[in-house]
Amino acid sequence: MVEMAEVLEFERPEDKLLQRLCTTLAGYLDQDRINDCIRAYEFGAAAHSGQRRKTGEAYICHPVTVAISLAEMRMDADGIMAAILHDVIEDTAVTKKELAAQFNPQVAELVDGVTKLTKIGSKSQAETQAENVRKMFLAMGKDLRVIMVKLADRLHNMQTLGAMPADKKRRICRETLDIYAPIANRLGMNSMRHKLESLSFEEMYPRRHAVLNNAVKKARGNRRKIIDTIENSIKNRLQEAGLVGDVAGREKNLYSIYKKMLHKKISLSDVFDVYAFRIFCDDVDTCYRVLGVMHNLYKPIPGRFKDYIALPKANGYQSLHAILMGPYGLPIEIQIRTHEMHRMSESGIAAHWLYKSEDDKSLKFQDRANEWLRDLLEIQKTAGDSLEFIDNLKIDLFPQEVFVFTPKGGIIKLPRGATIIDFAYAVHTDVGNACVSARIDRQLVPLQTRLENGMTIEVITAVWARPNPLWLSYVATAKARSSIRNYLKNFKQLEAINLGRRLLEKELQALHTQLDSISEQRIKELLEVTAMPSFDALLEDIGLGNKMPFLIAKRLLQDDIHANIKLDDGDHSQKSPLVIKGTEGMVINLAKCCRPIPGDSIIGFFNPGKGIVVHHHECRNSNIVRKKHTSWLEVEWSNDAVGDFPAELRIEILNQRGALAIIASTISELDSNIENVTVVDQDAHVSVDLITLTVKDRVHLAKIMRRLKELAIVIKITRVKA
Repeated sequence: MVEMAEVLEFERPEDKLLQRLCTTLAGYLDQDRINDCIRAYEFGAAAHSGQRRKTGEAYICHPVTVAISLAEMRMDADGIMAAILHDVIEDTAVTKKELAAQFNPQVAELVDGVTKLTKIGSKSQAETQAENVRKMFLAMGKDLRVIMVKLADRLHNMQTLGAMPADKKRRICRETLDIYAPIANRLGMNSMRHKLESLSFEEMYPRRHAVLNNAVKKARGNRRKIIDTIENSIKNRLQEAGLVGDVAGREKNLYSIYKKMLHKKISLSDVFDVYAFRIFCDDVDTCYRVLGVMHNLYKPIPGRFKDYIALPKANGYQSLHAILMGPYGLPIEIQIRTHEMHRMSESGIAAHWLYKSEDDKSLKFQDRANEWLRDLLEIQKTAGDSLEFIDNLKIDLFPQEVFVFTPKGGIIKLPRGATIIDFAYAVHTDVGNACVSARIDRQLVPLQTRLENGMTIEVITAVWARPNPLWLSYVATAKARSSIRNYLKNFKQLEAINLGRRLLEKELQALHTQLDSISEQRIKELLEVTAMPSFDALLEDIGLGNKMPFLIAKRLLQDDIHANIKLDDGDHSQKSPLVIKGTEGMVINLAKCCRPIPGDSIIGFFNPGKGIVVHHHECRNSNIVRKKHTSWLEVEWSNDAVGDFPAELRIEILNQRGALAIIASTISELDSNIENVTVVDQDAHVSVDLITLTVKDRVHLAKIMRRLKELAIVIKITRVKA
């Protein structure tokens, strides 16, 4: 015994950790798999040989501690091996290929998924962090064990932050609170989330943590009697009703208390007015019966009941929550759930390994996690860069849900503050892209309407509709934001290509040929001369106004494609005009100076990078650009142009009470809408106003102007054409 004590006294910390790991693994793995884990330890120890952490211990202690955390969650052998080896690619000379050869490809993939990107050029700290998180999510999409290893790794790093410089501590804590704790919450791992939040709070704000901790301890001591009284009342009432349930007072998390005080601007005493108790039952039926008993014991506070059993949270969390008015006029929070729901709420996705059985209900957490990841991976495909992905991720990680219904009774969960557009994109991306309005409980509402629990929503779509950039200012979900940005980005490019093709074909027709008759070789030579990577890129440049279509057409048809282009001013008179509908999108824009409408005589000119701007023929600006024959083209309205187009009227009216209301009412009666009113000049008798209104075409505008002229208060009315 003395000899063994002497051996243990000099035993290295890493040996003690390995022994602890093997003991934990023996509880659920066979010896062959444990031997594989020991082999991974020996490989990792050799790779990290000579490396030490800032705490002074051998580096291998860190990955083994991470592996122990996962072993306590009953992680499989490959996951444990990946945890032991998770830093070898990043911090040693070992490669992914070597790991695959030494162990197996699955372990190598897991280690690579956790490994940070060490060489990202001259990117900023924020971009580097964003790239690493994005890489991790891509790996998570293939294997959820990646995030399990990463969360256990982050937990041990947080537990050993003491040796880090203050600025690095704050950065790591902020990253943990912004990304990793919310991910743990989203995966239902509440126990892990609370640990990460508590450690981050203590390290980021040590003085606030100490003051709050002392105050909580003091409050807990003073109020123990009240808590015992309430707990005994609950137990006695359950016993009288013949119901079985375990009752426990819930210890509030320090960080949760701090957040509540901060966001609601309340004192600690106000937070502690809510006493929290959990009641654990054997089945769901008993949960609802216990709720009825609690409502008879203490009066429920209206509007403060949530049924997360019938409608689970996005992360799978289930429980009944009620706020009751207890003794001494104190509000009490009661949470009622089954024992299984409690285990799942603490472990979340980790329950897949912890509580495996033939009837494995933990699989629902796995399914929810995979569904969430699929949505995130769809978002990351359309994100412009990693920083945009992180913005979308943060939106997704902080949901306070509302539950709304489709017309067929389907339930859709959305974050608090979501609008009709968020709902439309949640149904399907194509529905979101084509939505124009909606009905809530059969009443027409605008797209920016915020949703509330229990609403039934019917989205109205149109074939001609497309996303509006303004939508980005009031959507709340990452999917909607990402889909809108992606559509606008790709739609403008596609529109520019289509417009470029139309413009080039029009110029070629004026020169008595067609685009289809141009040989591929000639197109290839043109691309070389113009230094464009593809024909679509050239057409896009034409559509955006960066290249003149008639110059490209002339170059295509002249004998020597490399020669300078000779212009003939007479060509323009023979060309047919470009026909527009006014709803082509972002590459054909109606000028705001003269606001042309269907039926007007119009002219277009190229605005480099933006496409074609269409002016009224009588616009002063159009007269200036018309002189530059190389940058303008003839355009005309299509006979079937439909939509609402803005027009501007200058109107002189008698300055009397209610005059503007009469004008607005008359315009509304004629199926038009006022977009803006500006008072240009005003005295005691006359007011001169500029009114921007929507019209269908020139005939519609003329009808409105005639009706307004008939009003006794109208002195003069004219249309503004710049």
